[in-house]
Amino acid sequence: YTLNVDDKSYTVTGISQDVADIVIAAEYNGKPVTGIDNFAFEENTDIKSVYIPDSVTTIGDYAFYGCSSLTSVTIGNSVTTIGSSAFSGCSALTSITIPDSVTTIGNYAFYGCSALESVTIGNGITTIGYRAFDGCSSLQYYEHDNACYLGNAGNLYVVLIKPKDTSITNCTINSKTKVICSLAFSGCSNLTNIKIPDSVTTIDSSAFQNCSSLTSVTIGNSVTTIGGSAF
Repeated sequence: YTLNVDDKSYTVTGISQDVADIVIAAEYNGKPVTGIDNFAFEENTDIKSVYIPDSVTTIGDYAFYGCSSLTSVTIGNSVTTIGSSAFSGCSALTSITIPDSVTTIGNYAFYGCSALESVTIGNGITTIGYRAFDGCSSLQYYEHDNACYLGNAGNLYVVLIKPKDTSITNCTINSKTKVICSLAFSGCSNLTNIKIPDSVTTIDSSAFQNCSSLTSVTIGNSVTTIGGSAF
């Protein structure tokens, strides 16, 4: 644990010995543990489970990158950010629950998690970065019309991840969708029109990149963010 610059909290920066089950303390030296540092557990192949307490707000970039034995992760209810490539290459991870507190999932966050079958995404999400779930060949999506989604028991369609196929000509976006993620419709060159419902708040970067036949776009009244190169 390393004391943060505010002198009021700590960040987890690494591990002193090889253990299979990591339990991150909510407090260290009487002060809260609020972060997991960039690269903290990178390529540690001994780790099988991780418990992240409610005190933690940030999981850093590459924090668990390449932890190929990791099968179980518990994310506390105060985490707001999952960094870029945070769990990339965790090829034994089969499920993950992302709580409502999380607003941002970074680029390549779960890239190459080939055994990942189930992802629950809470309602607080506002941004999902580039290829966050690429290479998750076992992942089961919820489907509506011509698109694939991730969500939770209360709303199966929180995030539109990708089309069923890039050859689609139309897509009715679910009326409960909040986020259209980065590269969601990238390369859908036959898509001619799209209507984005009022439920959507974010159109992420490159969401409709290279949709060369797109002639009509209707954007709902709740969108607050349109990412770079979205169209």
